[in-house]
This record gives sequence, C-alpha cells and structure tokens, in this order.
Amino acid sequence: MTSEDDLTNENLVVLAVVTEGGLGVAAVAIGWLVGFSPLELVAVDVKGVCFGVVAALPMVGALVLCGRLPWWPFSDVAHVVDRLLRPLFAQCSLAELALISALAGIGEELFFRGLLQAGLAQWIDAGWGVWVALAVSSLLFGLLHPLNGAYVLLATVMGVLLGGLLVVSDNLLVPIITHGLYDFLALVWLVRIQGARGDGPGEPSPE
Repeated sequence: MTSEDDLTNENLVVLAVVTEGGLGVAAVAIGWLVGFSPLELVAVDVKGVCFGVVAALPMVGALVLCGRLPWWPFSDVAHVVDRLLRPLFAQCSLAELALISALAGIGEELFFRGLLQAGLAQWIDAGWGVWVALAVSSLLFGLLHPLNGAYVLLATVMGVLLGGLLVVSDNLLVPIITHGLYDFLALVWLVRIQGARGDGPGEPSPE
C-alpha cells in the first residue's frame, strides 16, 4: 500500500467520522433542543445485541442473492457498486471497514430512526403516527443516498426494515447493531471477496 493509499484511507475514515458521527451528534443536539433524546431509546442488553445480529444475516443473504439478478433495480445498484463503492473502499483494512460501518450504524440510526422516526411518532401522538413516522424517515433515508434511482429505492426499503426493527423491539440498539453489522459484512463481501474475484457487472463469473 502506497502513501497515497494511506492518505486516501485516512481521508475516508475522517469523512466517516465527520459525516456519520456528525449525524449522531446532530441527533443528540437537536433532541436536546426539542426535549426528545434518542439516546433514551437505546437499551444495552444481550437480547438487543442478539436480535440485531440475527436481523442482519438475512439482509446480507439477500444482498448476495440480489447481486446475481440481472434486472432493475438490482442491475443498476450493481453498477454503482462496481463503479463507485468498490473502488472507494478497495484499499481499506478490515479494521477501517469495521470503524466506518460502526459509525454509519450509530450515526444514521440515532438520526433517522431515533430522532426522526421515534420523535415524529411521539409528536403525532396517534395510533397511526408510528407508521407515518416510519414512512417519512425511511423515505428521507433513501433520498439521502442518491447514487442513482435504484439505490434510493433500495435504501428506502432498507430504511423500512430498520425502522420496523425499532417498532418491533422498542430498542434503538437493535437497528444500530443490524445496520452496522450489515454494512460491514456487505463491504467485506463486495470489496474483499467479490472484488478480489473480479466478479462484477459485465464481467464473467469464475464459477
């Protein structure tokens, strides 16, 4: 690894700290201003950790399966991964991938599921409020991943799944664990395993 690669990796980690960590700080700060703390939704316990881990595994399995489907939206997402995401993370170590994934899980879940979804549901204060909050936070989550239309769609679906985990578990730790672990395993699969095999759009599979 060259010094240029080291600098690129350092910048990527710094960017993750600033953006993903910044989302978490913003969620806590805004929550303090409006009298709603997303941190109070986090219950650190074994049940929450196990629930989060188990929930991430079928998502990773779906990623591997969908990566082999040649239809939209999966084909468009595969091209974005091959053109942008895989080169961006190609030189990262496992520790760097883990750190970036953990920051994404913590920061994005505190903001989107903790502050927006739970806060909006509390503000609406009606039986249907939880579903409106889930829809709004998931849509915003998707729109803030604008790599292309297909990526926005699948990110919105991911937002619904993560938001659903919060509704079912009533513990923000669950989507935090699921999000962070999914991101890490997905990056390992796409960058370290699939990328090393040279298996991407328009390339023949070695199998």
